[in-house]
Amino acid sequence: MSSLTWDLTLAGLSVGSAAALTGVGLIVTYRATGVLNFAHGAIAMVCAYVLRQWVVEWGRPLWAGAALTLLVLAPGLGVVLERLVFRPLSVLGADPAQTLVASIGVFVLLVGGAALLWGPGARDDAPELVAADPWGQLAIVLVLALGVGAVIRRTRFGRELRAVVDDRRLAVLGGIDADRVAAAGWAFGSFTAGLTGVLLAPYVRLDPYGLPLLVMEVLAVAVAARMRSLPVAVLVALTIGVAQSQLTRLHPSGWGAPLLQAVGANLFVVALLIASLVLPGVGTRDALPRTATARVPTPPGAWIVAAVLFLLPLGFAGPDLHTSVQVPALGVVLLSLVVVTGRGGQISLGQAAYAGLGALFTALLAAGRFPGLPRLPELAALALAVLLVAPLGLLTGWPAITRRGLALALATFAVGVGVSRFVFAQPYATSGLTLDRPRGFDGDRAYYVLELALLTLALLATHALRRGRTGRALAALRDHEQGASAAGVRVPALKLLAFVAGAALAALGGGMLAMGLRAFDPSAYDPVRSLLWFAAVTVLGADSTLGALAAAALLVGLDAGARGGVAAALIGVLAVLVGRFPGGPYDALRTLTERLRPPRRTGLTPLGSRVRHRLRTTPGAQAQTPAGAPAPGPTPTPAQASGPAPAETPAPASRPARAPAPVGVPAPSPDATPAPDHATAPHHTAAPANGAAPPQGPPAPPDRDSRTGGAGGNTRTNPAEGRGVLTAHDLHARYDGFTALAGVDLTVPPGRITAIIGPNGAGKSTLFHCLAGTLRPTRGQVRHNARNITHLSPHTRTRLGIARTFQQLAVFPTLTVTENVRLGAEQGHIEDPSATDRALRLLRLDGPLRDAPAAGLPTGTLRRVELARALAGTPSVLLLDEPAAGLDTAEVAALARVLRALAADGTALLVVEHDLDLVADLADVVHVMTAGRIVASGPPAHVLDTLDARETAV
Repeated sequence: MSSLTWDLTLAGLSVGSAAALTGVGLIVTYRATGVLNFAHGAIAMVCAYVLRQWVVEWGRPLWAGAALTLLVLAPGLGVVLERLVFRPLSVLGADPAQTLVASIGVFVLLVGGAALLWGPGARDDAPELVAADPWGQLAIVLVLALGVGAVIRRTRFGRELRAVVDDRRLAVLGGIDADRVAAAGWAFGSFTAGLTGVLLAPYVRLDPYGLPLLVMEVLAVAVAARMRSLPVAVLVALTIGVAQSQLTRLHPSGWGAPLLQAVGANLFVVALLIASLVLPGVGTRDALPRTATARVPTPPGAWIVAAVLFLLPLGFAGPDLHTSVQVPALGVVLLSLVVVTGRGGQISLGQAAYAGLGALFTALLAAGRFPGLPRLPELAALALAVLLVAPLGLLTGWPAITRRGLALALATFAVGVGVSRFVFAQPYATSGLTLDRPRGFDGDRAYYVLELALLTLALLATHALRRGRTGRALAALRDHEQGASAAGVRVPALKLLAFVAGAALAALGGGMLAMGLRAFDPSAYDPVRSLLWFAAVTVLGADSTLGALAAAALLVGLDAGARGGVAAALIGVLAVLVGRFPGGPYDALRTLTERLRPPRRTGLTPLGSRVRHRLRTTPGAQAQTPAGAPAPGPTPTPAQASGPAPAETPAPASRPARAPAPVGVPAPSPDATPAPDHATAPHHTAAPANGAAPPQGPPAPPDRDSRTGGAGGNTRTNPAEGRGVLTAHDLHARYDGFTALAGVDLTVPPGRITAIIGPNGAGKSTLFHCLAGTLRPTRGQVRHNARNITHLSPHTRTRLGIARTFQQLAVFPTLTVTENVRLGAEQGHIEDPSATDRALRLLRLDGPLRDAPAAGLPTGTLRRVELARALAGTPSVLLLDEPAAGLDTAEVAALARVLRALAADGTALLVVEHDLDLVADLADVVHVMTAGRIVASGPPAHVLDTLDARETAV
């Protein structure tokens, strides 16, 4: 027995050593570049294939092949990937979603390329580089780990690496070549990947899909080490390897024996599930609002073309039609990604698991083998399978509530791998399950008609989730999660809805696919499929239903009409080009077409020529046009009409006697508008290209009951609700041992403007977040009127009438201006249909600007859009976090007039601002914060004069 234990320990150390190599490489790459290299396993597979080709196929020496593969090919591949794929992304700002797509694209490209070059079959004759005993592998791991640790801690390169990890932009400003550091990290990470593949290939199945997936399963090692600690990664890898090997000696019995054996044989998968779902999420720096552009409208007639193309297979026969029946089914599966990823902005790498569960449940129900249920007709079985799988979407939806970015990608991938290993690999799922087609639809042509009907239903369901109130809320969640919550969107519930709906659509498509093939094939739903589908939908238009249908036709058609791997290689190429063409292939094609199109020469019509001739020959015509005035031109487009509001007389630096708040916000006279001083307005937004003043909507008309045209807080059914008071009592907050708030008491009364000022680090932002609900204080209470709201979520506070704006703009770029503002009214449960129009008028956003996409609008206009969205919910309390950031003098003056009108309406306003001139002119009460405490309070003139006196004395 002791001999068996020792032998199993040695085998476990061998497996753990390979896993530790993977963990070391992933951690080094991540620490140097911030990228979790999903292609690590694919690089390992390619290196293993190259070494086998060199030794087995060409008969060359092993040592030469190993040196070429590990010292030239693997590091060179890493450097090429960093230079051509990931460096352009870092230059663009390293959007986490695009970086993830590019990483998965490299994986898909390498897998597809290997399938094209070496075929999909498995190889069992890979050369053995190191002896089977684990000591050589373990020595390699320890030497590499110790060497990397020494380099990081004791060399200049290590200090540069740590600096780049902490803040890449600051490191560059400090003279560090971040590109060189990133290239070195990629080279070393690819070297460890190649070494892992070469060591594992003789003992596992060497094929384009098996080895990459096996390496990806040991991501648990790096995740458990929090993507930072090399010793922890090595220890976890060796421990899991030995434990998994020892569990092979157990032989459980009973109905649960197959599942227990599967768990024992897949401890790395169990560790991946625990590390991804239970431990705190890694990649928090990747959890950023995504960059987005205005949605490109569908070309006219595109749906007609798509309908014709999908009807064409009805004229096919034989193998062509048998292949075509897979396209609508896969299209339904990919529509699930349109809902979850395209519209909801949630990363889902486990959709193949839900598609497989739909196929499995349909087959079991139709065969009468589902526990507790009788045999059902095929269509009834499909419908019930969809209902059974939909709630399982919570497996990925629930982690999404607290995870985003890289952490969410890992969680969804872990669920997909777990379902594949612990469900699809069980005997009842692999014992030759067959599935007939519904009665009356046995033939390929009849079944294709049924698929088209089900695809139409799926398209209608997807359309319903992408339009209207739900669609706007999902788009807001995708564009800016915190902004959506501040607008009143119930973010957790909406995430669950997206994942449940996505699971239902994937299950429907999976059941259709199994019916079309007349069998359940577990390999058709392995986790690699999830990565391929995610990449395909993303690069072809994640928020486009037409893109999903095109991706389905592309994936099925290419693999059916050519050697396997062509579709994966093509999708991989498109995905790795995301850094070069962020807008996707459509945007790249449009840009190329515009560059190749010859320039158009414009000229006047005969009538225009005669008019110009008359104007030039008319006496006094020169005097009618002032010198330097722009020539008459066409009416500005909505994009040009998005400039700042008409300038007003700048507010004086010292606070005058407070005059009554103006009625409405009158439009200033254009003649009195001074030109902004670019030298003194560093945050001034660029003017329209033609240099003309942008047109504005009409001024807000005076209202008998409201100084803001009804956009203030006094339009609720109960007038008392418009008079909310917000108070904070003894608030304390701490960050990692640092005290941010130390007993703050604050009152924000209705009808008054309260301002908070203070130096950076004084605790202003922390106090603001505690009041808004995005941060929970360590101690103390926040009350709205008499209600304790300390533990309420931000969206619940918004629906109570507490609205906020952000220092960093929280506008939803894929929505129009009107849709942004309407979202605030809808989520605030404002039943008055004119609330949106009133807010648009008040902030001068009506007219042609109201239908313009928010993407690309100037900062001043976006500030007004964000404020209008908050006002559309008719709040009683309005929290403004540096509302003048990025505005020029004229825009600040216009903002001040609006805020005074809101206060005159009875709204309670709290302003956190660095612009002391604005505070002096605007506030009724000023609080000064220092070191987490309010150290001075009072009228602006008194408080600011006291501060000036202190600074002068110092």
